[in-house]
Amino acid sequence: MIVTVVGTQFGDEGKGRVVDSYGDRADVVVRYQGGDNAGHTVVAGGEEYKLSLVPSGAVRGTVGLLGPGCVVNPETLVSEVDGLRERGLDPDVRVARRAHVIAPYHRVLDGAEEAAKSDEGVEAGTTGRGIGPTYEDKAGRRGLRIGDLLDPDLLRQRLEYVVPTKRRLARNVFDVDVDDHPEAFDLDALYDRLSAHGERLDEEAMTVNAERYLAERREAGDRILLEGAQGTGLDVDHGTYPYVTSSTPTAGYAAAGSSLGVTHVGTGEVVGAVKAYTSRVGTGPFPTELDGDLAERVREAGGEYGTVTGRPRRIGWLDLPVLRHADRVNGLTGVAVNHVDTLTGIDPVRACHAYERDGRRLETPPALTEHWSDCEPVYRAFDGWSEVDWATVASQGYDALPDAARTYLEYVVGELDADLYAVGVGPDREHAVERAHPFA
Repeated sequence: MIVTVVGTQFGDEGKGRVVDSYGDRADVVVRYQGGDNAGHTVVAGGEEYKLSLVPSGAVRGTVGLLGPGCVVNPETLVSEVDGLRERGLDPDVRVARRAHVIAPYHRVLDGAEEAAKSDEGVEAGTTGRGIGPTYEDKAGRRGLRIGDLLDPDLLRQRLEYVVPTKRRLARNVFDVDVDDHPEAFDLDALYDRLSAHGERLDEEAMTVNAERYLAERREAGDRILLEGAQGTGLDVDHGTYPYVTSSTPTAGYAAAGSSLGVTHVGTGEVVGAVKAYTSRVGTGPFPTELDGDLAERVREAGGEYGTVTGRPRRIGWLDLPVLRHADRVNGLTGVAVNHVDTLTGIDPVRACHAYERDGRRLETPPALTEHWSDCEPVYRAFDGWSEVDWATVASQGYDALPDAARTYLEYVVGELDADLYAVGVGPDREHAVERAHPFA
């Protein structure tokens, strides 16, 4: 069986804890897009693991695979694997040979372009990890792939074409002094660095032909969990373009980005991670955004700082038009609503039920981001709930939730064509109220 976990908002919805929760019954966890711009946090037994590239199932000991739809910084990959080993884990991580490589020049160019956009007021708020430039090279047919790192002659050939191109781009377009970045623009230094990563990946047998590997696992009856990064609102096709990521986090890309056939992925479940309020990092429209003391209260209670960047996240009320859009785009079968405990003590709790724009009522976001910025939220108010022992609630089940919290959750799920699978009431994997398990 195949289960796909996606973010329904702007990332940071708690996908890591959902994947970790379902990972107890999965045999393989596959990241199908994005790179080390993703920040997935797993808390197990009071231990916090911050992952940006390694699939979240690694904390469970489940095999993790970075699919061909991912862009991979080899330095981040080996650093995270080594870090988990130092903490007593033994992660079994594989990477698709068709996945594209984030090279040092991608990171330099990412920062230079974002700075140029900032001067014009159109920056996307990227993490500066080189994700966008790597996907650009992939589409432009000038990228490096993981398999290239294993073939010294081929790697040299690729670099001899691309490095002079990147030097000209950096110098002539972004006014970067390439001599200040020898690690990024010196061909010999790049070759040595990337070759060394290829040797390490090869020695540890970490690279696979993902299509064959997953086909064999599926045919053997293994349970496969597909993990998206970021969220639907940051999807390059379905999000707040141009304030989006450079890949497709939605469930439709899970097949291509993993190497599994769409007829296999499509027979499984699609579980949407939902945060009980809304947050986002970087620029872009945010109709329900809060400021002042209330925003700061939620930010502190929810630990709303970027896993990768450490930047404080913008905070807002839950946005049902965003969730309806995510429901339709992903074909959700279930949702896991996280951070319900974070809203404790806030009364009333609000949710944006719809938008108004130019005298019209909208149930989902308009296609053009500029029009989305013009939308006025139409709110519904709900009674708040008081502090309880959330660990006890998690152990006792859904009926132990405060009445007001259940009313809020039932309103949210009632607006979607999906069932409520789980409720997150704390950071640890044990702080979840499970109502249904997609692998059951």
